[in-house]
Amino acid sequence: MFEKVLIANRGEIALRIQRACRELGIKTVAVHSEADREAKYVKLADESVCIGPAPSSQSYLHIPAVISAAEVTDAEAIHPGYGFLSENADFAERVEQSGFIFIGPRPDTIRLMGDKVSAKDAMRKAGVPCVPGSEGALPDDPDEIMKTAKQIGYPVIIKAAGGGGGRGMRVVHTEAALLASVNMTKAEAQAAFGNPMVYMEKFLEQPRHIEIQVLADEHGNAVYLGERDCSMQRRHQKVLEEAPAPGIDRKLIATIGERCAEACRTLGYRGAGTFEFLYENNEFYFIEMNTRVQVEHPVTEQVTGIDIVQTQLLVAAGQKLPFKQKDIQLRGHSIECRINAEDSHTFVPSPGRITGFHMPGGPGVRVDTHAYHNYMVPSHYDSMIGKLITYGDTREQAIARMRIALSEMVVEGIKTNIPLHSELMNDAAFHQGGTSIHYLENKLGIASK
Repeated sequence: MFEKVLIANRGEIALRIQRACRELGIKTVAVHSEADREAKYVKLADESVCIGPAPSSQSYLHIPAVISAAEVTDAEAIHPGYGFLSENADFAERVEQSGFIFIGPRPDTIRLMGDKVSAKDAMRKAGVPCVPGSEGALPDDPDEIMKTAKQIGYPVIIKAAGGGGGRGMRVVHTEAALLASVNMTKAEAQAAFGNPMVYMEKFLEQPRHIEIQVLADEHGNAVYLGERDCSMQRRHQKVLEEAPAPGIDRKLIATIGERCAEACRTLGYRGAGTFEFLYENNEFYFIEMNTRVQVEHPVTEQVTGIDIVQTQLLVAAGQKLPFKQKDIQLRGHSIECRINAEDSHTFVPSPGRITGFHMPGGPGVRVDTHAYHNYMVPSHYDSMIGKLITYGDTREQAIARMRIALSEMVVEGIKTNIPLHSELMNDAAFHQGGTSIHYLENKLGIASK
């Protein structure tokens, strides 16, 4: 096992990785921007290195600074967390070339799955079902684009091949709007991702967002840890997640889960990963793979009893997975609410100082947060300040515990989305389960881009 790991991230995931390392007896190095100098995980780390000013482009996304921090602290491995450089194949390559171990998949795997066109092609070959769409990137020929859309059938969605995080996509309902939408998405893709390639898919009307968590080692072993329902979204950004997904046949989950695990074996995948699907009319359609730990990994940990972050560390150190598929048993139900520093309904970020802070407790309650009383929420990064997770023997119990936990939670001095989560815990459609990815936007009366 490693003696020292550098954590190339910030916020709650930096603290989560740090806790996993400390439990395994691994020393940690926290890198931080000037804005995060007083962060809890920076104070708790064995060593810390300031890697630049507040803007992430000059700190958390600055590859030479991260590599230099690993060099001066004699770290052996680098854990990228999620976001920032976690799915940057060039960064993973630089890490390995500099003599460190990247805690994640190999650079070529990240590159393959980071391009949505090549990822879909790889999944088709591996027998994973995909959304009907164009074979590869759209050509420049307008007639061919029109022909492809007609074959798929309207509405269609145009997506950036190098996109992610809900950006670089546009729904088209009519032939008249097609070419202009393709050109606009190409321009946006070039500006946002440095890659103008786009592809086309059938736009499913009322799908759910279901994902399969996988873990794989470099010895050819791979397992799936059940599924998560992440359908409660706003503009392609997840708001809350749960495991398992209500109302889906377990045999169907087992079938799609094993296909995902087999795809990992075929790809020679290493580490934690998530296969994301749209699910409609008892059919799964692959949309992308995230080659990193997910924000919502705690709900899977709660129902499986497996520490996903510790397993990432074990696998990166060359060890075999400590369990086989037959050992994975789902028990109970778990829900996660993302607690963001933002207005509950306008979603406008609300950075500032937290003047009052009290976290809930009780049976089946877990809080993953880096925030504390008097913490200054910076304006430079994502607005998430923590995650509230509940577990129960049944979904009803998990919801009841979440409702209570939200009522106990106090965050003063800034606005948060706690009122929205409280509203959702009393929402009849959510209680029933199985809402589509469009439900929350329709409830709030806002339109998705």
